[in-house]
Amino acid sequence: MKLSAKTIVLNILFLLVCAAILLFLLKAPDETTSRLPMDDTHRQFQSGMSKKEAEKQCGECHGPQGRIPLPPDHPPPYRCLFCHKRQL
Repeated sequence: MKLSAKTIVLNILFLLVCAAILLFLLKAPDETTSRLPMDDTHRQFQSGMSKKEAEKQCGECHGPQGRIPLPPDHPPPYRCLFCHKRQL
C-alpha cells in the first residue's frame, strides 16, 4: 500500500493540530474558582436537587439586597453551579 504525498501531508497536519491542542490543554491554568461551601447554609444544595433548582435559590443571599451580595466584577449570576462546583 503506497500513500500519496497528499495523504502524508494531511496526516502530518492532523498530528500537528492534535499536538497543538494537547499542548494548549496542558498549559491551561489550574481551576481557581471556589467550590460551593459545605456549610449549613449551602448543604441543602449539595445533593437532592438539580443544579437549575439550586441556582434559583442563590439570589436570596447573593442578590443585590442579600446578606452576601456578589461583587460588582462578578460574572452574570444565572449559572452559579457552572463555576462553583458542588462538593459531593
